[in-house]
Amino acid sequence: MNNPMIAPRKAFGEALVELGATHPELLVLDADVGSSTMSALFQKSFPDRFYEIGIAEANMIGIAAGLAATGYTPFVSTFAVFISRRALDQVSISVAYPKLNVKLNGSYGGIPTGRAGATHQALEDIAIMRAVPNMKILVPADAVETKLATRLAIETPGPVYLSTVRCEVPALFGPEHKLEWGKGVLLRPGRDVTLVACGMMTAKIVEAAKILADRGVDARVIHMPSIKPIDDTLLISASRETGRIVTVENHSTIGGLGGAVAEVLTTHAPCWLRRLGLPDCFGESGDDEAIFSKYGCNVADIVQAAHDMLKQG
Repeated sequence: MNNPMIAPRKAFGEALVELGATHPELLVLDADVGSSTMSALFQKSFPDRFYEIGIAEANMIGIAAGLAATGYTPFVSTFAVFISRRALDQVSISVAYPKLNVKLNGSYGGIPTGRAGATHQALEDIAIMRAVPNMKILVPADAVETKLATRLAIETPGPVYLSTVRCEVPALFGPEHKLEWGKGVLLRPGRDVTLVACGMMTAKIVEAAKILADRGVDARVIHMPSIKPIDDTLLISASRETGRIVTVENHSTIGGLGGAVAEVLTTHAPCWLRRLGLPDCFGESGDDEAIFSKYGCNVADIVQAAHDMLKQG
């Protein structure tokens, strides 16, 4: 894949700066990781609207809730593992329960954390946030979609969780791309098997589909940036028309994209389903791609999973 590589975290920081110029109510709070989450770009442009809270994530959520209750739109940014685990009580009770207009950026989602290992890898943040009532969730695939997701979050009333990654990812979308709640993106039609992914894994299913095409397998490719709400219609069509679905995610296979897809299919259109992602385990330090391969969710694994699915039914 020859598309330029851009880190979504950088796109997030740039989007905050762009939106800061047109949304005077926008405030940004960070937990002493602004240079990592790239919220520091907003700090440089709007120092009087940036609040460095320090390593006190639960307190940061409480402050954001208070600011939202007085009419501001606070965007809280820190590592996904801390915002989803350490501050969950405050997210649930102080933000989601009263439906306050607080936006959450879970940076360093999934495996890619610069070799920080299990303590910093958020492998269950999507599952956690999906279970919180009133919370909407976006997992953008590239820099263009990350900017759109940041804007959509700010322009959507109520709590929103945005999951971004540290590493550079291929550019998939152009300036004409649109992002909507509850809408997936059909990137490639296909009749034999459907590949569904979100975030950085979408580039992997695009690559896998090309390899499968060379081998005579017609794979449908669906990008699912809106995890909650999810696009039931697109998934039901894929189930009924291909009968085989493989989901791929930078997350545990429990409760994330694969779990959300399984819930839709079991209710409306059962079919063969294979979920690729991290198993029921903590992460580990190492090369990102090596870890993805170890746990069976890299391009070669996606291709093999599709072939295995074609042997069923």
